[in-house]
Amino acid sequence: MPANLPPQYYELEREFRREQDPVEKLRLGQELLAMMPKHKGTDKLQADLKAKISKLRQQIEGGQKKHGVRHIETLDHIEREGAAQVILIGPPNSGKSSLLASLTHARPPIADYPYTSREPLAGMMDFETLQIQLIDTPPISAEQFESHLLNLIRSADLILLIVDSTSSDLKNETETVFRLLEDRKIRLCATIPVPPDAPQFTFKKTIIVVHKYWEENSNIGLDLLKGLYPVFQIVTSSVLSDEALNGLKAVIFESLGIIRVYTKRIGQDPILIDPIILPIGGTVEDAANTIHKDFAQKLQFAKVWGKEKFDGQRVKNNFALNDGDIIEFHI
Repeated sequence: MPANLPPQYYELEREFRREQDPVEKLRLGQELLAMMPKHKGTDKLQADLKAKISKLRQQIEGGQKKHGVRHIETLDHIEREGAAQVILIGPPNSGKSSLLASLTHARPPIADYPYTSREPLAGMMDFETLQIQLIDTPPISAEQFESHLLNLIRSADLILLIVDSTSSDLKNETETVFRLLEDRKIRLCATIPVPPDAPQFTFKKTIIVVHKYWEENSNIGLDLLKGLYPVFQIVTSSVLSDEALNGLKAVIFESLGIIRVYTKRIGQDPILIDPIILPIGGTVEDAANTIHKDFAQKLQFAKVWGKEKFDGQRVKNNFALNDGDIIEFHI
């Protein structure tokens, strides 16, 4: 029986064979498997590809032991915490570390000379009733690009490209970040295309943050970037302005495409802390599944309080929730 593979499959397969980075090779293998038609004609291809994917996973996870101790690289992975994981990237001296320190309780090394940050550092940003994980990273430039950044960027929910609005070389610095990531099959974009128009690439939603905006002549850099990247969301920030920092927090939350749902027990007041986090469009059943799949299966109906709803509105499991809704489960 013929395999009947689409033309895009062969293009992606060539990329898979050429790729040397095991993390990127694993991603391409998973894309190939998802693209492959599932029928008897592809059974052997599926089995071979699954074996290669398994071998790559073992390689990445440090499957080979040295002196009886499992070796694991840690710089390319930071355990996810909070509602989402957001990566700060940018050229040298763009202010990523000072921004992380201002938005979180983390204390990264900060200095006036470039390349102060050598390793990724995570901190938790408070936004109203939830926390979002921010990760500072080493700078990206033609002179330096740390390979462990690739997996961190691929794994993140959102990218903040931090640039110095007062830099005399702002155009070249920003273009260099885009180009170096593009060369490594990561494409920064304003919105992720659906379906992806280049399956060999990882597309990452990105906000351009024009930092140090309250300093002299910073508006020149802002105008320059608006002209260069008109489709991107561009926001200003400064550690000198609480209003700007709070505005950036709100933009980060809005860009993540998530909602917060609060729970209440029958006959009790709602608990307006530690909300359930769902994607926009998440349903009552989705919320129940975050508690436990058995709980969701037993769920009969729910009551919801929120904007544009009457208090205690009885809804079915497929009812779409909004940010800030309060839900009462009935099993």
